[in-house]
Amino acid sequence: MEDAMDKFDDMASVSDFDPIQGSIPATKVEITVSCRNLLDKDTFSKSDPLCVLYVQGIETIQWREFGRTEVIDNTLNPDFVRKFILDYFFEERQNLRFDLYDVDSKSLDLSKHVSVIFDFLGQMFCTLGEIVGSPGSRLEKSLTGIPGKKCGIIVLSAEELGNCRDVTTMQFCANKLDKKDFFGKSDPFMVFYRSNEDGTFTICHKTEVVKNTLNPVWQQFCIPVRALCNGDYDRTIKVEVYDWDRDGSHDFIGEFTTSYRELARGQSQFNVYEVINPKKKIKKKKYVHSGTVTLLSFTVESEHTFLDYIKGGTQINFTVAIDFTASNGNPSQSTSLHYMNPYQMNAYAMALKAVGEIIQDYDSDKMFPALGFGAKLPPDGRVAHEFALNGVPENPYCNGIEGILEAYHQSLKTVQLYGPTNFAPVINHVARYAAAIQDGSQYFVLLIITDGVISDMAQTKEAIVNAAKLPMSIIIIGVGQAEFDAMVELDGDDIRVSSRGKPAERDIVQFVPFRDYIDRTGNHVLSMARLAKDVLAEIPDQFISYMKTRSIKPNPAPPPYTPTGLGLHTQI
Repeated sequence: MEDAMDKFDDMASVSDFDPIQGSIPATKVEITVSCRNLLDKDTFSKSDPLCVLYVQGIETIQWREFGRTEVIDNTLNPDFVRKFILDYFFEERQNLRFDLYDVDSKSLDLSKHVSVIFDFLGQMFCTLGEIVGSPGSRLEKSLTGIPGKKCGIIVLSAEELGNCRDVTTMQFCANKLDKKDFFGKSDPFMVFYRSNEDGTFTICHKTEVVKNTLNPVWQQFCIPVRALCNGDYDRTIKVEVYDWDRDGSHDFIGEFTTSYRELARGQSQFNVYEVINPKKKIKKKKYVHSGTVTLLSFTVESEHTFLDYIKGGTQINFTVAIDFTASNGNPSQSTSLHYMNPYQMNAYAMALKAVGEIIQDYDSDKMFPALGFGAKLPPDGRVAHEFALNGVPENPYCNGIEGILEAYHQSLKTVQLYGPTNFAPVINHVARYAAAIQDGSQYFVLLIITDGVISDMAQTKEAIVNAAKLPMSIIIIGVGQAEFDAMVELDGDDIRVSSRGKPAERDIVQFVPFRDYIDRTGNHVLSMARLAKDVLAEIPDQFISYMKTRSIKPNPAPPPYTPTGLGLHTQI
């Protein structure tokens, strides 16, 4: 193994690489801003409005300017041409602030405008999820910020950028690669890297290993265009070729570079690449190359994305189920997981708020069913494994996340914590609703927050296998210090959950232990943001997997917002 490469000491990270998780740049969303009936601050003409977008950091909670539109002269109804392009993450709460100013000078130093109060026209706070989750991905809200004044309205429209949805399918073969194995030929595989703006490279795909050949033909593979080049067709793509070794010390055969634009030419003389080993090229005068790699096929098609369905009107229905078993401890004592500290939310409330505040942006009426399980209910002490937190079985809906929290607090005062810990009843409860609506208009997310070892494992597995056929995902958050081995099994990342010998059609469960997100410094905002990100990150892919297996296409989006009767005289 004469050319064992120095530069790839961390090859183990490649072998563990999952091209779908963590390497694909964010979906990019373009925000268009319009306003209506702005305040008129100019004496002899109308206002000359400018919109400034601020984004809020999760760690610092500070607002920082993201960008600003052009200034439009002499109008109270501007339709700004300059767009804001933002990275979109379903699993994050992305807080935005839009400030409107009347620019009465050529200077764009906002500090000068802020110092003169009449130049401020109003502001609006929202989340990016709120915009894309609104009907047609169009959000209309009132501007505020000037006491006693109606500041007009702001209209925000979100559009997913086109190159975010393209998926390319490619196949490669190689010819006369270098022989690396003493007793055989080589076991070649390829690793693809996307170049970054700072000159570094990020891994984006690894082929399978083809054993004992110098002329491998690799299987076709699919990769999102944004993973390959982030939408920049001329960005360098580096491909490295290795000989696989069992001990992980894979031998470097050589490398070549290309670009999406070159690959898109398809099978041709332009897509035959010499594999070059830089060390050999320096050491050996007669060195030509270490083999060639040929592109056999290249196709690209546009796939429907999560945002296509959301924009077409699909609603995310959120249900929460809370564990009221006795193992949580007496809620009146500070050692209880249900203890209501007047100065700080308990783990149940923090987990609910962290997840719910993100998902609620995708539900238009903000009415959420809230269930409990494992308690004795008044007046007869009946043990219930599925009861409404608000005490109204026929209508368990609560108004917003605050409504769920209020119902949770009230339940702690009226029910008796008991047991056992059964998940199947609440899973089947949501599954009944999901089974009734399978046309793509609704998708159901069940959040189970629990402290204990599950008591009905066989029934729960069966419920999950059945739910995997439905438009439904399940999030489980484990609180407290119990062993959660059974929850990890339900998660199904390594081995798909099965019941009666039948595996689940899809992986629909995501489990995390709350204790992994406890911030010892007391920064609960940051730790809960991490919790929400980890439990929600798989939802869009689970959503898409259901729609694809059922061949459900998104509904056409409503026609784009068309402004009327406006001055479009751009100053800057």
